[in-house]
Amino acid sequence: MSTNLKITIGMVVAAVVVLATALVIGRAGDGTPVPAAARDDSHRISTAADGRVTVVEFLDFECAACGAAYPGVERLRADYGNSITYVVRYFPIASHPNAYTSAHAAEAAARQGAFEPMYRKLFDNQRAWGGQRQDRTETFIGYARELGLDSEKFRADMADPAVDARVRAEADDGVRLGVQGTPTFFVNGVEYEPDALKQAIDQALSR
Repeated sequence: MSTNLKITIGMVVAAVVVLATALVIGRAGDGTPVPAAARDDSHRISTAADGRVTVVEFLDFECAACGAAYPGVERLRADYGNSITYVVRYFPIASHPNAYTSAHAAEAAARQGAFEPMYRKLFDNQRAWGGQRQDRTETFIGYARELGLDSEKFRADMADPAVDARVRAEADDGVRLGVQGTPTFFVNGVEYEPDALKQAIDQALSR
């Protein structure tokens, strides 16, 4: 093999590596890092000891489709128990009047160790508070009281700019991952339709 040919092959290989790296690091070629579907501080409502399978749901607590999917999600979690890690991430839809407010409520509850109880409370009562133009902050504070949380701390945390920043950062992650609506599910970082979740989980567990 001639020296020139070796150099040419080397340049081609290097170009392929650079291109592959660009596809991993920046979707749309803008250099913006593509986040993992779950981060270290993401809210886990079940955790697998072996860490083999992680399901991530990007959701909006006011989204009717998320509310409709919720019973199926709970059945899925019950079926698999601690065999899977289940992660919930915020993706509020701007057209839903209380999408951000409800996400703030969940995050404020998380600050008191009650993310999952508030997650359940919001979905169990979605029809009572969702789809209404008026602000539902007081409703969510009432839920906090029912859960035995410090309601004044909860109120303050709901209004904390850091809570809003956390919610918006999660939504930004979703956008960079290609999330366009809710609910959107990932199994080990790969997006799946809701009706394909069980098969995807079973396949991942069998590997």
